[in-house]
Amino acid sequence: MAIKKGPTKGSGGKHRNKLKGYGPTPKAEDRVYHKAYKAKKAAERRLRSDPRLAARRRVDKFASADTSDLVFGRNSVLEALRVGVPSSTLYILSRIEHDDRTREIVKIAGANGLHMMEADRLEMDRIARSGNHQGVILKVEPYQYSSLHELVERAEKKAKAMEAANSAAARIAARPLFIALDGVTDPQNLGAVIRSAAAFGANGVILPERRSASVNAAAWKVSAGAAAHMPVARVVNLTKAIEGLKERGYYVVGLDGGGDKLVGETGFETDPLVVVLGSEGSGLSRLVREACDAIAGIPISSTVESLNASVAAGISLYAVANARRKAGEAAK
Repeated sequence: MAIKKGPTKGSGGKHRNKLKGYGPTPKAEDRVYHKAYKAKKAAERRLRSDPRLAARRRVDKFASADTSDLVFGRNSVLEALRVGVPSSTLYILSRIEHDDRTREIVKIAGANGLHMMEADRLEMDRIARSGNHQGVILKVEPYQYSSLHELVERAEKKAKAMEAANSAAARIAARPLFIALDGVTDPQNLGAVIRSAAAFGANGVILPERRSASVNAAAWKVSAGAAAHMPVARVVNLTKAIEGLKERGYYVVGLDGGGDKLVGETGFETDPLVVVLGSEGSGLSRLVREACDAIAGIPISSTVESLNASVAAGISLYAVANARRKAGEAAK
């Protein structure tokens, strides 16, 4: 049989891949052998070396997007360090003009082993999300909450120890006193309540886990250090927590403008007591209100609709402390 020389007619698809294109031509700046590519890389190097961008990268590495864990301002930072607010990092402005406050800040931070970092003005502004930091920023560690059981056991142990005292006033003053917050979402209000609770001898503050402010840097600042020694407990369900305390012999007084009694005059002040404070807008929730043994109000002028939550807490705690003092004097 004779063999025909040369290409046969048709390829039978053997050379189909040869028909595929290589796609669009790359841009000049994407071709590694082109001068436009070298110019692009040089521009990227110049951009990376920009000190402002380098500062941003350092800030993004060490700072969080949330400023709720930051205390800034010389007085606030110094006060937080003095009372032992748990902290991790101190940011301080490079080439800062030191005064007595900044020198003490650095001294306390060094003694406590805090991580100290120098930063320029741009970095400090970006960390604080503000220019009002006065050259010092303190990063606070998450607050360590207590359990309600721990608070109650501690308060009752203290009261039991004071039962042996000869002074009736001391025995009455040592009876457990807690303040619970129902729907208070402003951390500054929470900080002020913690401060009032410490001032009038309360044994702790009770917060619900939902619809409530947490003890963050803002609360620490307003509490003026009281948060360092005033225990705070978080509970899943405030109503159930209140009912559990009532089973242990506690009485519960809720604060509301429409109360039928006045604060300090409910008759429960000298007993183990829980004072419940609602939010400034909506007041006590229905279930919490129903769990209270009494609803008390604060007499105010008709020109004012309501009091700030922290102000109401301070007045109520003072009224309880005053009633206990008078009861102690009468028992002499």
